[in-house]
Amino acid sequence: MTNSGSSIIQSQDMVKKIYFPRLIIPLSKAVVGLIDFGITIGILVVLMFYYQIPPAKTIILAPVFMLFGMISALGVGIWLSALTVRFRDFQYVVPFFVQIGLYLTPVAYPAELVSTRIPTWAESIYYLNPMAGVVQGFRWSIFGGQAPSNMIFISFSVVLLIFISGLMYFKKVESEMADYV
Repeated sequence: MTNSGSSIIQSQDMVKKIYFPRLIIPLSKAVVGLIDFGITIGILVVLMFYYQIPPAKTIILAPVFMLFGMISALGVGIWLSALTVRFRDFQYVVPFFVQIGLYLTPVAYPAELVSTRIPTWAESIYYLNPMAGVVQGFRWSIFGGQAPSNMIFISFSVVLLIFISGLMYFKKVESEMADYV
């Protein structure tokens, strides 16, 4: 996501000289993140084998959550790449927002901790974070435990909204990118 945000500015010489579908640039940066994710999954499998932790029966749903994670990262990356072309300061603000997003996403803590301590209306606001439902669902699909709440559908809706609106905005500003870069 962060690499996609500044990808068009980093490739500005190519954008100015030739015409090609500029959406390829942020998508290529996202594929690199997918390779990193694959290596991380390999390490997870080795650690689960070493500590003799069997995967849950719900592991068959892990690709669904991986897909939503990739769509979320692509959507935000496409938005950021289109906005960074026009507003150059976005490339300096993105790492700050990524760090805040890390604390708002249940990576280091279980999502059940949030669900049990806040009211239902606040929980629905919490799941407006697109990665909250993705991380919770991915963790459940691999390790089992308590099934994720229906609130993850809010996160999935936000993921699709970000991705579709990002594509639409990118297409809108794509013809002007060479002028701004």
